[in-house]
Amino acid sequence: MRILITNDDGIMAPGLAVLEEIATKLAGAKGEVWTVAPQFEQSGVGHCISYTKPVLVHKFENRKYAVEGSPADCVLTGLYDVLADPPDLILSGINKGNNSAENTVYSGTIGAAMEGALAGIPAIALSQFYGPKNSNLKDTFEASRVHGLKTIKACLKAGFKRSQNYALFYNVNFPPVPAESVLGLKSVAQGYRGDGAFKAQATNAPNGRKFIFVHGRPQQDPTQPETDAAVNLAGYVSITPMRADLTAHDQLASLDAVLE
Repeated sequence: MRILITNDDGIMAPGLAVLEEIATKLAGAKGEVWTVAPQFEQSGVGHCISYTKPVLVHKFENRKYAVEGSPADCVLTGLYDVLADPPDLILSGINKGNNSAENTVYSGTIGAAMEGALAGIPAIALSQFYGPKNSNLKDTFEASRVHGLKTIKACLKAGFKRSQNYALFYNVNFPPVPAESVLGLKSVAQGYRGDGAFKAQATNAPNGRKFIFVHGRPQQDPTQPETDAAVNLAGYVSITPMRADLTAHDQLASLDAVLE
């Protein structure tokens, strides 16, 4: 198996090293693992692409490249420049922090997986939730390191079925607990913590210039029962199937009635 890995925390991020370890096991002795990741942290850039400017590519070592661009740029670079043949799978992560609930919308980790899906390649985004039960562990990625391989295999077994021509990808979040406390895997919908996912606060610098700092809500707030953040906080790995189609299909009929 040929696997392309990327992330949004940057090429030196510890979560990427964990993902490389898992991908190497998955690829097998005869497989290949290629890394194309951002040169610098790109958290919160979503599905951004550098459409109006070129990006610089650096070769770190064999099968490992850094791109001065977004995670989606990295996927495009891997598919159309670095790899001679398409990968069988794209893995994005392992993100330091959860991409559950509304965080999904902002996530560069998700953006990379979405770009892979739009290119017709099976793709999975993986993130490690943090909380009081795992933040002080020697290995804060313990849950994802131990349970990552079987989670990816479960996604591969479930498949990547298309709908309305859009390919499916998976959003995986590992719970904020030690590996031994993980209760299992759950297929769940994306949750919602409530309106106002992020807020902006203005601060004046000593020179009088104004800066805006963005703050997120507390990440220990659960979502609705049996949705991603709720099951994460209960100790389960959440697996959410997603597509890039943003259509509110439930509203098409009512909109048709208004237009008629």
